[in-house]
Amino acid sequence: MENLIDIKGVTHAYKTDSGPLPVLDGLDVAVPEGTFAAVVGPSGCGKSTLTRLVAGLLKPDEGEVWLHGERVKGPRKTVGMAFQNPVLLEWRTILQNVILPLEIVAPSMSQKDREARAHELLDMVGLTGFDDKRPSELSGGMRQRASLCRSIVHKPEVLIMDEPFGALDAFTREDLWQTMRDLRAAEPFTCVLITHDLRESVFLGDQVIVLSGRPARTQYVMPIELPKDRTLDILYTPEVADMLHVLRDQIKIAQGREPEVY
Repeated sequence: MENLIDIKGVTHAYKTDSGPLPVLDGLDVAVPEGTFAAVVGPSGCGKSTLTRLVAGLLKPDEGEVWLHGERVKGPRKTVGMAFQNPVLLEWRTILQNVILPLEIVAPSMSQKDREARAHELLDMVGLTGFDDKRPSELSGGMRQRASLCRSIVHKPEVLIMDEPFGALDAFTREDLWQTMRDLRAAEPFTCVLITHDLRESVFLGDQVIVLSGRPARTQYVMPIELPKDRTLDILYTPEVADMLHVLRDQIKIAQGREPEVY
């Protein structure tokens, strides 16, 4: 399977008043086309920096980032992004928020076609009938559903998600995991998810990439060989429990701590 994302030997540091702050150090990441990569690691290790490099919002100090065989040199219209804060515009309706990327990347597309595409996605995530509401009229989970629709409405090559469910309660978060599963089945795309939730990484991912402590390298990669149509029940199986134990140990090693003995 061809890699859609190739991060090769990437090193990056931020400039601070006290000198350079190294964040990534020779990072290598490969994400095959059509797959879902979950990225975990210690807090502050550079996970969000990785997403900005893929999106072309940052340039590496060393190394290269490639998308579909093209070197990333700047922001790309073929990348969608979803964040912990949905950042919906209050002066626009939910429908108007969802079609916003189409107004930018597909200016020749008719308004009728834009709205049809948005309605298709809103129906898919359970927001039928909420298209004329303002963001403040929706719950946090509903706003995040609308944000997901907006992030894929223009059919991006890559969807980057930076802790999109982190601020939600446990039940809403699990509900949205299933929404993401269904969206991927209906709208195939390559995805990079940044998360602190190991259960989330296993439920959604085709692979889980563990980054080391800062400056980050790729410490461990776990393939997730579970059914594509997985349900929440799978999280309570011995197979997944073993995966979570391994991932927890890898995080502890990345933090410089001793793994547990089971």
